[in-house]
Amino acid sequence: MAYALQQLVNGISLGMIYGLIAVGYTMVYGIVGMINFAHGDVFMVGAFVSLVGLLLLAGGIDGPAAILLVLVFAMGITAMYGLAVERIAYKPLRGSFRLAPLISAIGMSIVLQNYVQLAQGAREKPIDAIVTGSLTIFTGDAGFVVAVSWIQILIVITTLIVLAGFTVLVTRTPLGRAMRAVEQDRKMAGLLGVDTNRTISLAFLIGAALAAVAGFLFLLRYGVINFFIGFTAGVKAFTAAVLGGIGSLPGAVLGGLLIGLIETFWSAYFSIQYKDVAAFAILILVLIFLPTGLLGRQEVEKV
Repeated sequence: MAYALQQLVNGISLGMIYGLIAVGYTMVYGIVGMINFAHGDVFMVGAFVSLVGLLLLAGGIDGPAAILLVLVFAMGITAMYGLAVERIAYKPLRGSFRLAPLISAIGMSIVLQNYVQLAQGAREKPIDAIVTGSLTIFTGDAGFVVAVSWIQILIVITTLIVLAGFTVLVTRTPLGRAMRAVEQDRKMAGLLGVDTNRTISLAFLIGAALAAVAGFLFLLRYGVINFFIGFTAGVKAFTAAVLGGIGSLPGAVLGGLLIGLIETFWSAYFSIQYKDVAAFAILILVLIFLPTGLLGRQEVEKV
C-alpha cells in the first residue's frame, strides 16, 4: 500500500509535466487544425534556456527569487522560438495541402535538435539540485516511508497556477474569445474583424511558453538534460493529448496525468524497458473504443 502510494505521488508529478506539454499540442491543433511536431523540441529548448539562466545566476541571486526569475526568462526566450516555428514552418504553408505543414514541422524538429546539439554539445548536461528536501506523509507497516519532495510539490503548484491562468486567458479575455472564434471558423472570424494571423501566432507563442515551464520543471526534477529529450517527451505528450481528446484542454491535462501514472506504475511493478509500450498500448485501446479520446468531441465536417 505504501509503495503504491509513493508511485502515485511520482506519477502525478510526472503527469503534470506531460500535461503542460500536451496543452501546447492541443491548443495549436484546436486553432490551426494541425499537429506541431516541433513542440517537443521547443520543450527541450526551454529546458536548455532554463539551464543557461540558472548558470548565469550562479553565485548571484538565490532562493525563490532566482527560480521565479529563471522561469520568466525561460518562458520569454522559448516563446520566441515557438513564434519562429510558426513563422517559418506554418505561416507560409497555411493555405497548402495538409501534409505540407506536418512535414515542415518535422523538419523544424530536426533543425532544433541539431541546433542545440551544436550549440551545447551532445553530452548530457547535469545540474546540482536546486530544490531539496521532502515531506513525509505516510509510514507503512514495514517501515516504508512515503514522502513528497519539495520539488514535486513545486511542480504540482506551478502547473496548477499556470493552467488556472491559462484557463482564465482562454475563457475571460478578448484574446481567448478570438482563439475560440478562430477554432470554430477561421474564415468567419476573419470576416468579423478577428486578426486571425495574430491569434494563431499568439497561440504558438503561449504554447511555447507553457513548454518552457515544463522544461524548467523537468530540469529541476531530474537534474540532467540532453538535446534528445524533446523527442521522447514530445511523443508522450502528444499521446497524452490524443488520449485525453485532441483539441480539449482539460483532456490534455487528464491525458498527461494518465500517461505519467501508467509509466510510473508499470516501471514499479513490471519491466521498466516496456513502460513506453504500456502507455502506447493503452492509447490504442482507448482509440479503438473512444476514437475522439476521453474528453474529445466528435468533429463536424463543414461542407
